[in-house]
Parts: sequence; C-alpha cells; structure tokens
Amino acid sequence: MQRGRPLLGRCVSSWKPVRMASSRVARQAPHANKVALVTASTDGIGFAIARRLAQDGAHVVVSSRKQQNVDRAVATLQGEGLSVTGTVCHVGKAQDREQLVATLLDTNVKATALMTKAVVPEMEKRGGGSVVIISSITAYIPIHGLGPYAVTKTALLGLTKNLAMDLAPRNIRVNCLAPGVIKTELSRVLWADKANDESLKESLLIKRLGKPEDCAGVVSFLCSEDASYITAETVTASGGLLACLQVPGRCLPGQRLASNSLSVSSIH
Repeated sequence: MQRGRPLLGRCVSSWKPVRMASSRVARQAPHANKVALVTASTDGIGFAIARRLAQDGAHVVVSSRKQQNVDRAVATLQGEGLSVTGTVCHVGKAQDREQLVATLLDTNVKATALMTKAVVPEMEKRGGGSVVIISSITAYIPIHGLGPYAVTKTALLGLTKNLAMDLAPRNIRVNCLAPGVIKTELSRVLWADKANDESLKESLLIKRLGKPEDCAGVVSFLCSEDASYITAETVTASGGLLACLQVPGRCLPGQRLASNSLSVSSIH
C-alpha cells in the first residue's frame, strides 16, 4: 500500500492538467461565429463585457456617444488580438434613435426596447439569439438621491420578462443583470469617500466592491449555450447585498446619501 501512494499521486497530478486542458478546448470559444452588440461599451462595465465576449469568441461591436471613445476602445481590444469593430451611437440624438431621448426613462427603458426591436430581425435570420439587459441593484433597494434612476432600472425588470415572453417563439432569450456597487467612474460618488467606502463593504457578504469583470462573466454566461434554458430571469451581482438587507435593522449606507448632501440623480 505504501508503494501505491506515489503512483496514485502521479496519476492524480497527471490527470489534473489533462482535465483542465480538455475543459479549455471544449469551452475555448463559447461565442464563436456570434456577433455581440454592446452599447455604452467604451468604459466601465460595458467595456469589460465587450472584452469578455470577444475573449469568448464573439465578434463584438462596441458603441458610445463619442467617436474618440469608440476609437480608443477598438484600438485597445484589437491590440489584444480580439475581433472588435466600433460605431458611434448616441441614444440622445434623433438620427441614432427613432426620436429624441430627453429623460432617464427614455434613455434607460425606451431606448433599450427600441434597440432590442432593431436587432431582433437580425437574430431571427441567424436562428435566434440572446439579449442581456443591464439594470441595477437600485431596482430592488430604494436609495435617496437616486429616485428617478431607480425607477427606470426597476422598469427594466418588467421589460425583461415581457420581452422574454414575446420573443421566446423566435428562439430569442432575454435576461437581465442587476449589478451592485461596481467600482467605476460612474459610481465614484458612492465610494470616493473612504468612510462611505468602508461602510459599503461592511454591508456586503463579500467584503469588497465589485469590479466590471465581475459583471462581464455573468453576461457571457447568459449569452452562451450553457444558459440555453434560462430566460426572463434577473441575476444580481452585488456581493451578497440583498441577503444582508434581509436582516432586520441592516441598511445600505448609500440609502443615507441624502443626509450627506450628495446629488446623484443624473447617473444613467
């Protein structure tokens, strides 16, 4: 038996890299031969999603309001050997959308519905597809100073379910991601203050703020064949925030932002 142990150890150590290698081969490009259109994708969460989908084999079209931002993102991703092109799409300009977008409701909800409507015919030509809508943890948690923003993000949860029901006969799945506090320039007002940053972390089961890459992997999964039986669902990526808030007396520090005289209602 003593002699058998080194042999068993060698077998296990030899099997591990073989198993990992075979897994990489099988899952190397889950989005090969697919095209991914990622809006608002030259920075933050959108950029991380675009990069991940391209890394997973998709040809990605990034978009943003400004040409220089599109050019920078495309150059960065193409420099990493990824298949990426870009286009300018400002949802607030009439020529880029069906009508002028002047409010958060139009930007976050109507533009999402119109964009989905625009891509559905192309998805049908390919035999189906997957839409992932980005909502926010504020759809579940009221936060002072974020009222209009939170309302629009809540609406996206309903839009997801309705689109999923309408598009299922066309073999198009629709799901939603609701990120928590992700450390980007857009959310800087929530974590720039060290005390508020520490207080936010204390509210989480996972004691750190999220990274854009934490969202990118979820989106890639929802777009993949591994999620072929998932539709009309919203996934939260919030470090366990919702679980913490189910404890009586617990409160998200950001819910007290109003007392700090912070105005962040323009975030979108």
